[in-house]
Amino acid sequence: MLPSKLKRHLETNHKYTVGKSRDYFDRKRKELKQEKSIFFKNASIPNNAMIASYKVAFRIAKCKKPHTIAEELILPAALDMVNIMIGESAGKLLSKVPLSNNTISRRIHHMTDDLNDQLIEKLKEKAFGLQLDEATDINKDAHLVCYIRFIDNDDMVEDLLFCKNITAGANAQDLFEILDNFMSENSVDWTMCVVVCTDGARSMSGCYGGLQALIQNKAPDALWTHCIIHREALASKYLSPELNQVLECVVNVVNYIKTRPLKSRFFKKLCEDMGAEHTSLLYYSSARLLSRGNMILRTFELRKEIYVFIKEEGHKHASEFSNKKFLIKLAYLCDIFNKLNSLNTSLQGKNMHLLKSMEKISAFIKKLKLWRRKMNEGTNMKSIFVDHLSQLVIWFEKYFQNENIDKFSWIQNPFNSTAPSEFTSTEEKSLIELSFDNSLKTKFSSMDLTKFWISIKDEYPLLSDKAQRILIPFSTSYLCEAGFSAFAVIKSKYRTKINVEKEMRVAVSCLIPRFEKMCSDMQAHPSH
Repeated sequence: MLPSKLKRHLETNHKYTVGKSRDYFDRKRKELKQEKSIFFKNASIPNNAMIASYKVAFRIAKCKKPHTIAEELILPAALDMVNIMIGESAGKLLSKVPLSNNTISRRIHHMTDDLNDQLIEKLKEKAFGLQLDEATDINKDAHLVCYIRFIDNDDMVEDLLFCKNITAGANAQDLFEILDNFMSENSVDWTMCVVVCTDGARSMSGCYGGLQALIQNKAPDALWTHCIIHREALASKYLSPELNQVLECVVNVVNYIKTRPLKSRFFKKLCEDMGAEHTSLLYYSSARLLSRGNMILRTFELRKEIYVFIKEEGHKHASEFSNKKFLIKLAYLCDIFNKLNSLNTSLQGKNMHLLKSMEKISAFIKKLKLWRRKMNEGTNMKSIFVDHLSQLVIWFEKYFQNENIDKFSWIQNPFNSTAPSEFTSTEEKSLIELSFDNSLKTKFSSMDLTKFWISIKDEYPLLSDKAQRILIPFSTSYLCEAGFSAFAVIKSKYRTKINVEKEMRVAVSCLIPRFEKMCSDMQAHPSH
């Protein structure tokens, strides 16, 4: 720019500097540099402080706590401990860790993306099974939860695939679009899907227009399995009129005491005075599979206290709790429901495959027949119990009649089983070789069934691959139910606007975020 134009600019826009010496301008330049240095220092944080911020956010998400807990509790508590135990200089260093509400939220969302990338990367070119279920949260919003199971290296991986908000209807087509869009966005090959496990809802299980049929259009070889826990609950639902009358009586008495706070307090005081093991009764909810058995058991344990209390209250069912026949029926219900609850609980948990689940169901059916046979005949009371056991056998066999696991005996014990008829000659030869391998026989007795078949994939690839396709499918929708329990904690009435999909991924995933990689991709800055 010409000197004359510079002079005109100075005199027009910066009149207060006209006539100033050169030293004045040199001083201003130094002050500007210092301000820039201070701004940069305040606008950046050490890299280890950012890693610490990510790890705190990870723990908050795992514990399903509100994001504000970091700034309101964790940081102040950490500063108190550090200032006392180490010194104030260490406390000043710790205070640089960014832990504001918005920062924790951003960290969790970033970790969610990283976990999703890890999962999809591990999933590539691997056979997998899906587990689906949908539910409504406290805000009346519907969500579709999907878990996935596949084999990675030498281990079985079970993890959350997604938790998506259902914005449209909850029919089969809407649910399939959510699932298919996720598969397309993440380049997941549908043909590698082995099985899909859901509950028995029509939108899920319909073989013509349900989700099952729509998935099979994309993955023709994929099978559909009805959750075994759900079937077990349906099979055990039957009660004869006599036993159902006992259940209704117990529910009526429990509700009479529990729904009235004053009576509930008096009953608690009575239980304490009588030295009872428990001081309160349990509600019955038909939606909770274990509720019926737990409620009956608690009622039977407090039957004496209940009798004393409702007799003083003049309740219409007071005489029932002193009736011997009623108490015998109650004891029977307590016993059989306890057995059913034990079966239900044994079917829950991770790494539960179809063979293990069906072994437990088959064993329980045989126990029912044993109890029926051992039941003495002669009185009307016993005939009621025999009839109930007979009906349970009928219903269990009805719901599990198509599950024939005998054809998979070569998986459960390859050393004492013959090859199935559908085996090729090559597969049959491999099974014969395996059955005479003494070193593997020792290994088989000391290892989990799934891990054993994964471990021999190099020696017997054909058999290992065939066995894995039987062991990969989910047998229950337990993980979805556990996911909804976590969902209910995360999205409470105090946090209705939270992004549940992001929070759920970090809260329930078995994978660990790559903290170093995430921090290297981000510019460190303080909280806001």
